[in-house]
Amino acid sequence: MSFSAVVVAAGEGLRAGPGEPKAWRLLGSRPLVRWSVEGLRSAGAREIVVVVAQDRLAAADEAFQGLEGWRAVAGGKTRAESVQAGLAAVTADDEQPVLVHDAARPFVTRSQVERLLGALEGADGAIPALPIPDTLKRGDGLVEATVSREGLWRAQTPQAFRLGRLKAAYARWPPDEEPTDDASVIERDGGRVALVPGDPMLMKLTWPEDFLMAEQLAGSRRIVRTGLGVDAHRFGPGEAVMLGGVRIAHDHGLVGHSDADVGLHALTDALLGAVAEGDIGQHFPPSDPKWRGASSDRFLVHAVKLAQAKGARILSADLTLVCERPKIGPHRDAMRARIAELLGLPVDRVSVKATTTEGMGFTGREEGLMAQAVVSVETPL
Repeated sequence: MSFSAVVVAAGEGLRAGPGEPKAWRLLGSRPLVRWSVEGLRSAGAREIVVVVAQDRLAAADEAFQGLEGWRAVAGGKTRAESVQAGLAAVTADDEQPVLVHDAARPFVTRSQVERLLGALEGADGAIPALPIPDTLKRGDGLVEATVSREGLWRAQTPQAFRLGRLKAAYARWPPDEEPTDDASVIERDGGRVALVPGDPMLMKLTWPEDFLMAEQLAGSRRIVRTGLGVDAHRFGPGEAVMLGGVRIAHDHGLVGHSDADVGLHALTDALLGAVAEGDIGQHFPPSDPKWRGASSDRFLVHAVKLAQAKGARILSADLTLVCERPKIGPHRDAMRARIAELLGLPVDRVSVKATTTEGMGFTGREEGLMAQAVVSVETPL
């Protein structure tokens, strides 16, 4: 089911201790708020509105670099005002589901989202919730009473609603009160809110020690995947070849439907393989005349965008070129720099190597050349 999302990241998070506002602190080398955006994108969000403080609008571009399908808007003085600013920026129609999520809960997954969307079909809202396992006491310094925990739940986010229903309920909420969550707005407006099984991993980071625990958990929420790509083209008439995004003068050209850059083709296939998105021929069929002579940069950029849309972070790339000529050594650094630019990586995570087949086979006879590439990515579970 198609859905939109609002991620609330406009608060200061003072209880988390001194330093950056909570949503912008680093968790596993990435801003906390980016974890939520990546998780929702991976779960299938068609658009994500991130609500930030006015002075963080520029910082959002850096925090979400490489991600698509998001935009940032300025929030208000209260959470309720920020949520309403986010809802106003959603472009879906009123019947479409919208998930409202706190940036302080970084470990959202597809399975959590699917449970919410399923429950929303029979209710006005749906929230993930956990039963309370501890004995509850009321008091201030001394116990005044033991409170029954029967029927009590810990509400989490994301919380799911129909966009128009939530906007209308907020419009009728008393302006002098602050709701503790969005489900309470629907409840007061007479709506039915379904409970779905929550997830302990949807923990809210509130105190400094929460960040220490989350840092240990962060590595377990993502996995490393590796893809392999192989490509070969034969030599033909020409005075230069494209290799690794660099034009190299040569006494032959390479024959291919595009610019025949075997290096970028192998890297594209490797990246597509790492995120299970097929191969280069599926996305750019040789039979389609619009790709005739096209720069292979476009193919690799397309694969990068597909990977980012699935919440993947590219970690490294290793390219091996197999040929007798042209000599790769003089152009290695230029290739590394161009590939790093296309993949959004620092140069020290890109390797370009060259080898020959000692005169054997089609590369040894200088009939053409070949490339092999390995790309590693990190993706959400």
